[in-house]
Amino acid sequence: MRVEADVDLCQGHQMCQTEAPAVFGFDADADVVVLLDESPPEGLRGEVAAAVRYCPAMALTLSARRA
Repeated sequence: MRVEADVDLCQGHQMCQTEAPAVFGFDADADVVVLLDESPPEGLRGEVAAAVRYCPAMALTLSARRA
């Protein structure tokens, strides 16, 4: 799977970091999400999908392909 974050849409709610802390970090200075792993292991799919689903700004996308 592949994860993308649109930092222009990100509003710094940090919901993604709560749902999948191994995949999403946070840049406090820029107040935006930081991808820690753009191609996380399949075992994290549930956590990543929840992060995408619960992002209030809809700044995250998840695709099946690997980078």
